[in-house]
Amino acid sequence: MQRVRANLRRAYNAGRESVRTARAAELAAEEPEVAYELPAAPPEFEHLSTASRDDAEVPHSLRISAAWSWRLIVVGVVGWVLLRFISVISIVVIPLAIAMLLSALLAPAVGWLLKARLPPSLATFLVLIGGLAGVAGTLTLVINQFVDGLPQLTDNASRGVRQIQDWARTGPLHLSDEQVNQAIDSAQTWVNANTSQLTATGVATAATLFELAAGMLLVLFATFFFLRDGRKIWRFLVRLFPVNVRWNLSDAGDASWATLGAYVRATVLVAFIDATGIGLALVVLDVPFPFPLAALVFLGAFVPIVGASVSGAVAVLIALVDQGWIVALIVLGAVILVQQVEGHILQPLIMGRAVAIHPLVVIIGIASGVVLAGIIGALVAVPLIAVLNTGIRRLARRRPEIPPHAVVVTASGDPAVS
Repeated sequence: MQRVRANLRRAYNAGRESVRTARAAELAAEEPEVAYELPAAPPEFEHLSTASRDDAEVPHSLRISAAWSWRLIVVGVVGWVLLRFISVISIVVIPLAIAMLLSALLAPAVGWLLKARLPPSLATFLVLIGGLAGVAGTLTLVINQFVDGLPQLTDNASRGVRQIQDWARTGPLHLSDEQVNQAIDSAQTWVNANTSQLTATGVATAATLFELAAGMLLVLFATFFFLRDGRKIWRFLVRLFPVNVRWNLSDAGDASWATLGAYVRATVLVAFIDATGIGLALVVLDVPFPFPLAALVFLGAFVPIVGASVSGAVAVLIALVDQGWIVALIVLGAVILVQQVEGHILQPLIMGRAVAIHPLVVIIGIASGVVLAGIIGALVAVPLIAVLNTGIRRLARRRPEIPPHAVVVTASGDPAVS
């Protein structure tokens, strides 16, 4: 009997132990053990803009300044080399620049003749011959008027010099005859001392006549081919660049050419209005050489802000020599009035629509052009700034990405959007 009880107790304990083991196994399956690990060491911070740990110790602002500095130095060196190269071949660059300006001015006329179904060569030839005839006729009229009026102007200049001498004696200076004669002798001595330099300048000018003639021929030929084959020449230049930049470059070139044409036509219109206003004032006041002076004002207006003022000062000086102080002051008032109309009405209304350039940029550009290339530099500076402004803006603007399947390369190699 006791043995039976002992067996039952052992069986009971074994069953309870198996139940506890099964329950513990179920709990372990529902809640897995969590492995606790020591935290790893924080990763080292890496500077993406540096090549070594030493560079990382340099302040960020100093690294950025150094990066800008060496890049600006490289750009400056390249610009200096380019300017030196242009100065060496200036006999070629200057005629090409003038030809570009003339082509931008005459391109609409060639376009009109092409719309009339004329051959490109014939249309370009007719426009070029018409422009040459207009320039030759204007120069002939200016030279004839100048030759006819030069003796009278010389007499008036001599009389004006005598008046200045009398004013120096009887005016507020109260100079004696000896002091006046001494001043005249000093001026004569200076002229005699610098005669050799003036003669050398004349000889150098005579020596450059061949270069001047060659430059004029180059202007004519370049203008003809720019007008006839300008689009083909530009496409050839664009094809020298990688395919993925050709469309952007072509678009920037077209926009820059449109800006140059608008600038040249606006400048011609403003110059014509300036010359007409000052020329009418000279005719009314009976100042000699009204047409040559108006032509000078017209040419001077191609240098914005400065050119028309300088040419107007020549008109005032001639009025002073020929007509006296009163007429000279009236001419000065007319020149100032025309300049105010140009600065406040014509420039914003006409030129502002063609190119939007701040007057300070114009002044700095003209001054830099004069320092680098003289009169030609002053003439080319502003249109060059306008073209670069348009081209850089067009290249820098954001464009929507074109899907690869939409780009088709034509037989000529130019990319086209389907």
